[in-house]
Amino acid sequence: MSLDKATISCAPISNQPFSTPLHPFPELNFFTSPIAYLSNFSRRLLIKILRQGPIPQHVGFVMDGNRRFAKKINVQTGEGHYMGFQKLEEVLELCLELGIKAVTVYAFSIENFKRPKEEVETLMNLARNKLRELYENNDVVSKYGVSIRVLGNRSLLPEDLLIEMEKAEDSTKENNRTILNLCCPYTSRDEIATAVRKVVKQVEKGETKISEIDEKLLDSKLYTNGCPPLEVLIRTSGEIRLSDFLLWQCHEKCNIHFVNCYWPEFGLWEMLPIILDYQRGFLGQR
Repeated sequence: MSLDKATISCAPISNQPFSTPLHPFPELNFFTSPIAYLSNFSRRLLIKILRQGPIPQHVGFVMDGNRRFAKKINVQTGEGHYMGFQKLEEVLELCLELGIKAVTVYAFSIENFKRPKEEVETLMNLARNKLRELYENNDVVSKYGVSIRVLGNRSLLPEDLLIEMEKAEDSTKENNRTILNLCCPYTSRDEIATAVRKVVKQVEKGETKISEIDEKLLDSKLYTNGCPPLEVLIRTSGEIRLSDFLLWQCHEKCNIHFVNCYWPEFGLWEMLPIILDYQRGFLGQR
C-alpha cells in the first residue's frame, strides 16, 4: 500500500459503551419520550446535514473487537459475535441513509479457521442466520434496494452455508441501487492470487496476450469488480493493521481510519468524524 497516496487516521477512544440504535423507538412522541424523541431527531438532522456535502460511494469495514467487547461486558464470546452481526445491519442502514452506495465488510477471514472449532462453528451458524435475515423480507434490504454479494473462497465453506449464500444473492440480484459485499471467507492475498489465476487461464486459452496484462485487467478480475472505487476503509478495536483486507483496493485515494472502539460499539458518532474528514479532503482537492 502506498502510504503517500492513502490517508490514515486514528479516532479518539469513545467513552460510550453502546452507540444509539438507528430506530430504537418506531413511533416516538415528544410528550411521552422527550429524550428519545430529541435523540432520534438530532440523529436524522445530522445525517441530512452530512448529506449536503460529498459522501464516499464505497466504504469498507474490518469489524474487529467482538471477542474483546464480550469480555468487557462479561458475556460469552459467542454473544459478542452475535452482537457484532446485529451491529452489521445497523451500520449498513446508517451507511445507506448517508448515501453510500457500496459497503464491504470483513465477515470472516480465511485465517479465522485457525480459531477454536467451537468458535468457528458459532461464527458459521451466525453467518447462516444473518444471511437468512437479510434476504427474507428485510426492511433495510428492501427499502434501499440492496444487492447482497458474498466474496471469498467458497470452497472452504460447509454446504449448508453455501446454500444460504446462493439464496441471498439470487433473491437480491435484481436490486441495483446499493451493494453489500460480505467477505467470507476472505483474504486479500487469496483474492489477488485468484485474479492472477483467471488472467493466466485467459492467456493459456489465447484470449489475452501477455503484453495486454496490466493493472486494469487484474482489477477487473477482483471480487469487487463492478463496485465503485474504495474511498474509505474503517477498522474498529484500535488495532492499527489491515489484516489482509482489500489491500489492492485501498492502495490509492482511500482514507484509512483506525477507530478506538469495539465493533458492537460503532455508530453514528464514530462515523461522524470519518465523513467530515472525507469531505474536507474532497473539497481540498477541488
